[in-house]
Amino acid sequence: MNRYGDDWQAASVNRGTGPFLNVIFRPGSFRVYLSILLLGLTFARCVTDTEMLRTSVDSREQSEIRVSLVGRYVSGIYKQGAAEIVAYEPVLQRAYVVNSAHSVVDVLDLSRPAEPKLLFSLNAADIGTIANSVAVKNGIVAIAVAATEKSAPGFVVFFDKEGQRRAVVQVGSLPDAVTFSPDGKFAMVANEGEPNDDYSIDPEGTVSIIDLSGGVENLAQQHVRTVDFKSLNGQESALRAKGVRIFGPNASAAQDFEPEWIEVSADSKKAFVCLQENNAIAVIDVLSAKVETVWPLGFKDWSNDGRWSGSGFDASDLDGGRHLRQWPVRGIFQPDTIRLVEANGEQYLLGANEGDGRAWGWTEEARVAELKLDQTAFPDAGELQKPENLGRLIVTTTLGIANDVDASQPDVDVKATAVYNSLYTFGGRSLAIWRVRPDSLELVYDTGSQMEETIAELTPHFFNSDGPTIDTGETRSPAKGPEPEGMAVGQIDGRTYAFVGLERVGGIMVYDVTTPSQTRFVQYINTRAKLVGAATESELTNSDIAPEGLCFVPGSQSPDSQGRPLLLVGNEVSGTTSIYVIESVVVRSQP
Repeated sequence: MNRYGDDWQAASVNRGTGPFLNVIFRPGSFRVYLSILLLGLTFARCVTDTEMLRTSVDSREQSEIRVSLVGRYVSGIYKQGAAEIVAYEPVLQRAYVVNSAHSVVDVLDLSRPAEPKLLFSLNAADIGTIANSVAVKNGIVAIAVAATEKSAPGFVVFFDKEGQRRAVVQVGSLPDAVTFSPDGKFAMVANEGEPNDDYSIDPEGTVSIIDLSGGVENLAQQHVRTVDFKSLNGQESALRAKGVRIFGPNASAAQDFEPEWIEVSADSKKAFVCLQENNAIAVIDVLSAKVETVWPLGFKDWSNDGRWSGSGFDASDLDGGRHLRQWPVRGIFQPDTIRLVEANGEQYLLGANEGDGRAWGWTEEARVAELKLDQTAFPDAGELQKPENLGRLIVTTTLGIANDVDASQPDVDVKATAVYNSLYTFGGRSLAIWRVRPDSLELVYDTGSQMEETIAELTPHFFNSDGPTIDTGETRSPAKGPEPEGMAVGQIDGRTYAFVGLERVGGIMVYDVTTPSQTRFVQYINTRAKLVGAATESELTNSDIAPEGLCFVPGSQSPDSQGRPLLLVGNEVSGTTSIYVIESVVVRSQP
């Protein structure tokens, strides 16, 4: 049964004596106990339109962490990707920030975290058009750079920590995320292989493994091995039956797979590669450079029968408010960033479930109101397709087809010919955690509707917004909601925390994932300016809009004078790099 009527209510409220407001969320099987400091206390307070929002929540009496903004580097470049992926070098206490606007990586001095300063930039503009990613290990900086034509092979450029270029090697098409193996012997890059703008060229997605064991100064092209997915060509039907999405026009598995992110096991033997559009994880043996398997991630049931549906989600920007409801819809998890953690001797993959639809001349995206719904599966189709209900929701046309129509063919008029008996929307609007099994992934936790519930309760003026000001409306409600994208994981006081950036609404969600199946929400902090109406560029670039890349700095490597851990965040739209300090505190809940 739907808990929500015409007026949105996110929680039941208990008011007791003392300075806390205890808010209890009960989204399905998910339960979070929130304690919000009021009035003059730091956690929650009244703010003016230009003040930063710092909203924190907590549960019971125990040692806990609190994240707060301590410094910000302002590039002054708005909406050009001037701050995206962030990496950290502990010896010189420097941050390396991808500045795609100039195809450089900005090097920031963080020796005083409250006053970050630009030292210089690592320039790769002579190699390609866009710097996509950066990683640092043992004083070596690796930058992934796309070719001038994105479907052509890209490059990885290596610098030393002083900024001297040491090597350049060619890799696959559209190198995206670059990382080092924990032992430092390999650099690996996910080559996304996106199609060109009219889908006339669809290069293969690959992973490049770069052998650094001989030293970066001796690195040559012969030290690069490319892992492709050709061995899976011809198995497309079997993979689809397992739940792996392969759906590009006339695409083979090798063409359709688009590696987005790489995590490497602690022993440096296995690489877990996120295939975002395909809603799957590929497992690669690093030493042999071979694909071992591809595992589907499954789908999130948003109906009232769904284990992780919670209170549902807001599906419309025309429903007159913030209405979280359960719907007959499945979410395609499609994480952007994944992180690998170990707990109790087992491996777990954490996914920031952004969602991503393809729209390259040919598109898989449509609104529910534009589709023909099967009357048996959807007897209330007319009501569902109203704009205030599901009509505005963006779904894929490639799943849930009841009749014999191939929606992947560009010449097929899907809206006129296909009939749908199920609906699949992009992303999970959540953090999900999968246990790594010998032959599969097992979903052990999902945050349900908690992200949207928390934002609606604590920062309602930003709810599902898309834009720099608070008067843009709920434009993201039909399109992936808060859109979790970037993520960092770190250990503090013996506990493991995940920090998830919300690309659209902004802010960071913090979770205690020490016991993955019992993940607990800790804090939401949003440091974008509470701007109303037309904003000046100065206001926009002195805020934190659209967190993209997150980097955790442990206390043992932190430049903070008190040895506190840091969280570094690159904000793509505002072009700012925000520096957060993480404090250990004792929180006492209301008796």
